[in-house]
Amino acid sequence: QVQLVESGGGLVQSGGSLRLSCAVSGSIFRRNSLGWYRQAPGKQREWVATIASTHNTHYADSVKGRFTISRDNAKNTVYLQMNSLKPEDTAVYYCKMEYTNNWGQGTQVTVSS
Repeated sequence: QVQLVESGGGLVQSGGSLRLSCAVSGSIFRRNSLGWYRQAPGKQREWVATIASTHNTHYADSVKGRFTISRDNAKNTVYLQMNSLKPEDTAVYYCKMEYTNNWGQGTQVTVSS
């Protein structure tokens, strides 16, 4: 059974940075694309970024140039480096193994103005 565990969320001022981590159990990590999603209060969950097994990356327009997704296959971990944070980035952030229904439990990110 695949498990995903996020960490690294917290409270930060506007313009600040945070790095989220998602540790993934199971040997299938290397072969799979991993994604980050977020859900703000009262809004639908939205896609943020994806990294393929080839390390190709894709970003939502709202975070392009500010967020960087990366992966460490030796540690079975995917990261989301978030810079120049804005209050509208406030949300619960989830990692997901793409093309499956395997999600983490989420980590709260709050950006104060």
